[in-house]
Amino acid sequence: MADTVDAEAKKKLSEVVKLARGSMSLTAFGKLLGVSAASVLYWEKGQVIPDTKNLTQIATRAGFTMEELMAHLEGKPVQEPLDTNELLKKIQCMPLSDLAVIVRAGMERLAAAAVASGKYG
Repeated sequence: MADTVDAEAKKKLSEVVKLARGSMSLTAFGKLLGVSAASVLYWEKGQVIPDTKNLTQIATRAGFTMEELMAHLEGKPVQEPLDTNELLKKIQCMPLSDLAVIVRAGMERLAAAAVASGKYG
């Protein structure tokens, strides 16, 4: 994604970085990824593109696979999410370790939404 990234893709990437960071501070998110807060800020402003390693971590935290993220940045349709009933069926059959990851992500999202709404934090 070197210098050939167009303005629209940079804007979308900026939004994905913000989504991945959630309610974390720039410093905390930077520490999580092993970069400075300034790097995170540059990514969010669309001034710098994260390297592949960081882009992969950002995609994962934002709920994308790298393939989905690249499609999103290129303006291609991303696969539609599963129907809720299909998802529930899959959850009922998955290993508990996988379910724990999903529950944790859900709790983090709910907590971030609560903080963003001003109800907590």
